[in-house]
Formats: sequence, C-alpha cells, structure tokens
Amino acid sequence: MLSILIPTYNYNVYPLVTELKKQADDLKIEYEILVQDDCSTNSENRNQNKIINDLEQTSVFFNTINLGRGNNINSLVTKAQFNWILLLDCDTFPFDSNFILNYLNALSSQKASFYFGGIIYKKERPKEDEMLRWVYGNKREAIPLDIRNKNKYRYALTSNILVKKSILTQTPFLTTLTKYGFEDLVLILELQKINIDIQHIKNPLYHLNLEKSIVFIKKQHASLENLKLLLDSKIINPKATRISYLKEKIGYFPINKLVILLFKLFKKPILNNLTSKNPKLFLFDFYRLGYFFNLYQSK
Repeated sequence: MLSILIPTYNYNVYPLVTELKKQADDLKIEYEILVQDDCSTNSENRNQNKIINDLEQTSVFFNTINLGRGNNINSLVTKAQFNWILLLDCDTFPFDSNFILNYLNALSSQKASFYFGGIIYKKERPKEDEMLRWVYGNKREAIPLDIRNKNKYRYALTSNILVKKSILTQTPFLTTLTKYGFEDLVLILELQKINIDIQHIKNPLYHLNLEKSIVFIKKQHASLENLKLLLDSKIINPKATRISYLKEKIGYFPINKLVILLFKLFKKPILNNLTSKNPKLFLFDFYRLGYFFNLYQSK
C-alpha cells in the first residue's frame, strides 16, 4: 500500500523512522520504509542510520557517490514496491501521532494523486547563529492551508508529499541538478504542465534541522547557480521565479550594474545582519538578487 521514502545526507533519521514505523504498525497497513544515505561525510550519522536495517519492514541504503537530492529520490522511487509514495525530508518530524492516518483519510475522501501536508517550525527561538533559517522558514515555508490553496503550485514543496508512484516514475526529478536548490520547482512546473492537481491538506511536519546562517547563505549560492543553469538551458521560463522575473524586467545594463555595485559595496554589512540574532528578510532578498545578477556579469 505505502512506500515511505526518506532521502538523507549527514542526518540521523532513526527517530523519524521509528515514529513512522510505530504509526504504520498501529494502523496495521502494508508498508515499507526506505532510507537512502547520499554518501554522507558524517560517520556518526551513517552508523546511527545503519541500525534502521534491524527494524522490520525498513531498509537503509548507502550511496557510494553523492547523487544530489533529486537523483537520490529518483533512485529510491525505483526501489519502492507499493503504488503510493510518502516522500519526506530527513530533517522533519510529524506534528502529531495521526500523521499517516491523516494522509490515508485524505486518500479516501479526496481522490487526488498528489497531496502536500505542509511544513511548520518550532515556536522556540533557536540559537543566534541559526536565526536566519528559522525566520525564513516561518515567513516563506510555513504557509497556512487557506493561503496554500489560493496558489496550489506556488506553495507546494516536496518535503512532505503523498503521491502516486506512477507520477514520480513518469515525471522524475531533473537528473542534471546535483547541487542544492530548485529541484522542487522543476518538478512542480512539470506537474502543472500535465495538469496534475495538487491537493493541499493540513498535515504538517516540523522542519527540525536549522543549519547555521552562514551555511544557509552558502546553500543559496548553490541554488542560484542552479537557477542560472535552468534558465540558460531554457528548462524553465524566467517567470517561474520572482528573482529571475525581476532580472528579466530590470536587468538591462544601467540598473543591472547598479544592483551589482550596491551588492558588492554593502555585502559585508548585509552578511553581518543575516548572521545576527535579528536577520532581515528584505536584506536576504537583496543579497540573493545581487548574487544572482553578479553570476551573469561573471560569465
């Protein structure tokens, strides 16, 4: 009935697996839990995840090379034996003990083929050097159901989805993306093209792993490089993201040069704010814009 797939990298996924296993066992459903480690560099996490193989109906696989998130998921999908896939990020945890049941109830009542349950964050403020990821997540990812329903494709993520296996087989994650970022967007745009309806429900996961602010910023560099690759390859239209649309609209030489100049001039004080205990998202947005514009100048 249900294949629960968890791609992981440098993260101990054992607590998540045991919680999901308990819920599935209590419901007495047919299921499997498949974890795939994408060549983690943290040996402690790898050793903790090896214990998953000792649990019934669970398996963990270890890649010998790093595939990237999308390719790691594609590989897991080929291993899944059931027709429905519950795909979860490794650094998440169910909001309540009815997480799997909520999805099964949605299946019986809504008859869709793709469900997104939502993402939330703990209310407690994290450490100062992790504030940016927490602020960003609360403002940009933890979107209430009524707002998500107003633009189903824009607010869908693949960190907490229930989807028919046939969809991910016919429309896999883009194989050319091996760095962090925008693999979700490409998949969602493809689903939109073929009119796959996305049903949003209230069945959230906590996002637990708040990386340090400077690490999150460096991951933005990788994601924006991915975005440039997607645009240059004409895989997506500039209108697909706000930042690429903005570049198309104001990216002619005088303004483009001004944005890059301001980015370079104020880069250090902006980074000081973004790594502080009170990061401002408008500065984060400008930093990303400046970095993106500068990628084109650096060709």
